[in-house]
Amino acid sequence: MKKKKAAAPPTALRHPNAIGIKEGIGYMFGDIGNLLVLTFISTFLKVFYTDSLMVGFDADKVYNDITVLFLVVRLWDAINDPMWGLIVDARKPTKDGKFRPYIKVVSIPLAVSCILCFLNISKFISNYTILLAFAYITYTAFGMLYTGMNIPYGSLASVITDDPKGRTLLSTFRSIGGGVGGAMPTLVGQALIYSKIEQADGTIASQFSDKRAFILVLAFSVASAAMYLTCLKTTKERIQSAPEKKKIDIKNTYGSLFKSLPFMMVMISGVLISGLLQFGSFSQYLYKNYFGDSNLGIFNTLCTYGPMAALILFVPKMVERFGKKELCVCGLCLSSAAAIFNAVFLPGKILYFVMQALIGLGYSFMSITNWAIVMDCIDYHEYTTYEKSESAIYAVYTFARKVGQTIADSGGMQLLKKTGYSDKLKDTISTAKGSVGHNIYRMCAIVPAIVYTLILILTIIYPLSKKKLIPIQEELQQRRAKALEESKQVATAE
Repeated sequence: MKKKKAAAPPTALRHPNAIGIKEGIGYMFGDIGNLLVLTFISTFLKVFYTDSLMVGFDADKVYNDITVLFLVVRLWDAINDPMWGLIVDARKPTKDGKFRPYIKVVSIPLAVSCILCFLNISKFISNYTILLAFAYITYTAFGMLYTGMNIPYGSLASVITDDPKGRTLLSTFRSIGGGVGGAMPTLVGQALIYSKIEQADGTIASQFSDKRAFILVLAFSVASAAMYLTCLKTTKERIQSAPEKKKIDIKNTYGSLFKSLPFMMVMISGVLISGLLQFGSFSQYLYKNYFGDSNLGIFNTLCTYGPMAALILFVPKMVERFGKKELCVCGLCLSSAAAIFNAVFLPGKILYFVMQALIGLGYSFMSITNWAIVMDCIDYHEYTTYEKSESAIYAVYTFARKVGQTIADSGGMQLLKKTGYSDKLKDTISTAKGSVGHNIYRMCAIVPAIVYTLILILTIIYPLSKKKLIPIQEELQQRRAKALEESKQVATAE
């Protein structure tokens, strides 16, 4: 008599909305598209304004007007976030879904708006008012179109899958895409946009080339549109929106948010983090007017993204063992100490970049876990109020980040003005104490030292440690399981 074969062990059930690496990569292309244009604008637009579009006019007036420009356009950009959110939310799904149609419609106009920002019309028009108006129109158009792309793209992940593993996969690939898209414009741009010129004393200085900038922005904008369309083709919306939404009491929702210590710490940190990243674009002036080599921006980019790339595969395991807050505090201690060293000693080129690498290494933990920390705040809000308000919290946090960018651009322009920088000195190198180059170095070193220290203090105060998150997450799991069971019973009864 033949023995019966032993039954195969049961296999884990596959989630009905599970996704694979292919779709994770497809979603990643969208954030590459986002950062290709956003980073190019953030890094080079102010230099284009000061060194090309408005050269030859009164320096004080130019800096004041550009300061106001960044203030007005950035604040409007922050305000139109919820406006775009309402537009997207009110749209009924089409055959392509609810969010993907925006990728199809907005991708090309966004690319065109980015290109127009770097069109140097001063070669044909010498009227200052027209030049300033052109800057307002093109930069505002870019900001609105970018928001019109970023909100649907960010929301897309929630409808691609509701599988926790799938969402982790999308988040990881988005981080990778953000790193690639953020690094490419600065690496390539710093290497190719600036030309070398010899000064009267024989030293070699770096000069911003508007022609090279235009060629590069054209290339990156076309590549960005291609990335968006690739994302469109390789992703699918699986989760249908609820036909009816519970009415939210906006006053109570936002009132409870601003009473939440975790959220307030994260929101203020968001202002500082985003502002600091935006302020980093002023280091171009440091490289060309103090160190005398604009290509040093490449090393700075490597110092920022290199540690992040090295750690991105290890941080999830480290978070599981130590906790997000705990890792960020340790990392920010390193970043703050290195930034303070630069501010106090203003070291030479090699030691400066050693400190920049340490800053990048320490900040990587905050950068990689940032959105996960925001999700913890969303969970905490649900835990304390019994109300799910993901979009409200996300909108306020995004607004806070844009406020930080506004402060960095507008305040940075005023600080640059105080260094004595002008179009007559834009191609010079100076290192003597009290010179323009030396003043720029002090500006670019002191601001990060202050901001990293403030972020460290806020992170220490932030109360959601690993130990405190465990009971919150367990309680929410029980609530959600109970709610799901109750909804099944109601459906059965009907």
